Parts: sequence; C-alpha cells; structure tokens
Amino acid sequence: MLRWMFFDLNSYFASVEQHDRPELRGRPVVVSPVDTNTTSAIAASYEAKRFGIKTGTNIGEARLLCPDVQIVLARPQRYVEVHKQVVEAVESCLHVDGIHSIDEVSCRLMGSERQPERAVELAKKVKRTIVKRVGECLRCSVGLAPNRWLAKVATDMQKPDGLVILNESDLPHALYRLKPMDLPGIGSRMNKRLLSHGITTVRQICELSEADMKRIWHSVVGSNWWHWLRGFETYEKPTQRRTLGHSHVLPPKHRTIEGAKAVLVRLTHKAAARLRSIGYWASRMAAHISYGRDSGDWRCDLPLGLAQDTLTMVESLTQAWDRKPLPRGTPMKVSITFYNLTEQRQVIEPLFPQERNRLDLSRAMDQVNSKFGRNAIYLAAMHEARNTGRTGIAFNYVPEFNPEFS
Repeated sequence: MLRWMFFDLNSYFASVEQHDRPELRGRPVVVSPVDTNTTSAIAASYEAKRFGIKTGTNIGEARLLCPDVQIVLARPQRYVEVHKQVVEAVESCLHVDGIHSIDEVSCRLMGSERQPERAVELAKKVKRTIVKRVGECLRCSVGLAPNRWLAKVATDMQKPDGLVILNESDLPHALYRLKPMDLPGIGSRMNKRLLSHGITTVRQICELSEADMKRIWHSVVGSNWWHWLRGFETYEKPTQRRTLGHSHVLPPKHRTIEGAKAVLVRLTHKAAARLRSIGYWASRMAAHISYGRDSGDWRCDLPLGLAQDTLTMVESLTQAWDRKPLPRGTPMKVSITFYNLTEQRQVIEPLFPQERNRLDLSRAMDQVNSKFGRNAIYLAAMHEARNTGRTGIAFNYVPEFNPEFS
C-alpha cells in the first residue's frame, strides 16, 4: 500500500532563474553565491550538468568545462517566494504534511489515495498544477512508497521530471541498482563505516539482520533502517536542534582582516536573529576564518553562558578577536556557529536589568527589521558588510519571505 508522496524540485535554483529569464532556458546555467571564480556553484541546470558541472563545482572550473555557461548570482528571497507558490500549488491538490527543504515536500496519502492508480493520478495532477500556477520550468520528481523515507529515495531514481512507484511487492530488490550513498542518510563517513564491514552494495545492506544494522549504525537508527527498507513506517520523534550557523565566501573587497571581521559581525547578527525566531538559546559559539593554502585558519570557541541577544554574542567575538592573533594571508571564507542549544521553554529568562535590556533591545531590532526590511537597523560594527552574507537556504530551513522589502 502506498502511504506517502514525496516531491523533489529538479535543479531548483537554476530552474527559478530559467523561469524568470526566458533567455536562459535550454542553456547551461550555474547559480553562484558571489561574483568570483574562486567560489563554488550552489546549483546547476540540467544543461550544465551534461558538461560535468554540479553543485560544489568551482566557478572557474565550470567556465573551463563549458565556456558558454551562464553564471547568475543567487537570489535567495526569490527562491523563497517561488517555494511558497509551489507549496500552495501542491496544497491545492493534496495536503502538505511536511516541508523538508526549499525544494522538497511530502504528503501523506489517505483512504483511496493509497491505491496506486489514484496515487499516480494525484501525482500527475500536482505536476500539472505546479506548471500551470508557478511556471513550466519548475519540474519535479515524485516518489510514491509505503513510507516517507522510501518515497524520498524514489524521487532520486528518475530525474528530471520523474515519477517512480515503490510498492511493497517491489522491495527490497527494486533498490539493488542503487549505490549506498544514493540512500538519504548515508554520507561519506557512514559509507566508510559500511566499507569497514565489507558492505559495498545496497543489496548487502538489505540482507543485513535488524541486529546487525543496529550494531553497524551504533544506535536504534539501524533498526529504523531495517524497517524502512521493508516498507514499514516508524515513529518519528521530534528532533532537537543541535547547532545553528551561517558561513560566507568573502567577496574580493572584503578579503582583508577588517573585512573578515565586519562580515563575521554581520553573520553573528543574522544568526542571533534566527536563533530568537525559532526559540532557542545558545551556550557556546564558534567563529572560523579560512585562509588561502599558504596560511593556517583562525578559530575560536567561546562560552556564552546561556544567551540569545546579539550584543552578548558580538562582544564575545570582539574579545576573542582582540586577544587571539590572526594568521597573515588573505581571508577567503568566514563562519559563525552557535551550539549547545536549549529550547525557549526550558530557559528562565534573565533576572538582572542589564541582561533583560540587552534581550529586549535585540527583540526590538528584530521587530523593526521585520517591518521595515533587512538591515533597517543593525550594529555599527557591520556597516561596511551589511550587504554581505545575504540570506542563504539551509537544507531544512526556509526563511520567511517579506514581499514588501524583497
């Protein structure tokens, strides 16, 4: 029985660019975060992929692989806007149960929708609706399966514009043609662990006992995998967020010590606002600057107590900056990460007036920026970098879109 439908928009960022700019349709397109050859592609159209260009390919290398490639700068706010249009289109046909990223949503099938013929009919209807209501360049691959994990697997089995059904009777042999790293949840580290146990194929994974999978995965997750591969559903308990952060490849004009610091303050400002928006507090913060090949990186790990306000975080960064020497060389990339996070409901808010004032000030800044647009009010230390570190798209986080100020 089919219980889940999963949608994966194909080459999403590049497809939005082709949708908005008809002259790019049918041409190799790469989306870049900044205008420099030293950064990497964050998306590539299928026309570009035919030349060996993919997400993560260096922009300079992409130009060598395909001299005619069109490099366009990323427009995250536009991608969020179109994402919302796509979700509305899907919702008009079938209730959206989960939004997993900017380009992935899932729907739970109910009643007669679980019959294969009806499920396929619904999938085709959603595809048509997205094309009609959003745009013909927005193609998606659809997976139908007994559980959500398998439905996601199915979306990767036929791209672009695919429609794959995994019935219980197809399992597990329908998965044998895949490679272990084709399965969501198996990255390079997990693949190395599988190799250490002599496992090189998906068939070998499917033939493992539940006890063996728990042993190899070092947790109950292995038991979940055993059930997923056989079409069973498992209870998904709410996840606890562990980290939150932002990184940014420095544009040429900010590849100085002063520029790197300004962008770090900008990322701290942005990450702190996001931390408050999702209701978390952080007890530690890490800052990192990546240099060129001939210089060592700069890192610092800072205790915060338990903080949510921007001023405390920027002060901690500034103190570390002043006391820890930086390597000589050209800074290329910066990042900020908050970790050891605690949910709002588990925190007793500050009792001392100074701490309360800082938090109230940060929340007031959030309200002003929400009403009047990004960076309507900000810390002076980030003035020169206020337009860097623009909103990115994390895998499982879709920022809010404000059409008035995009």
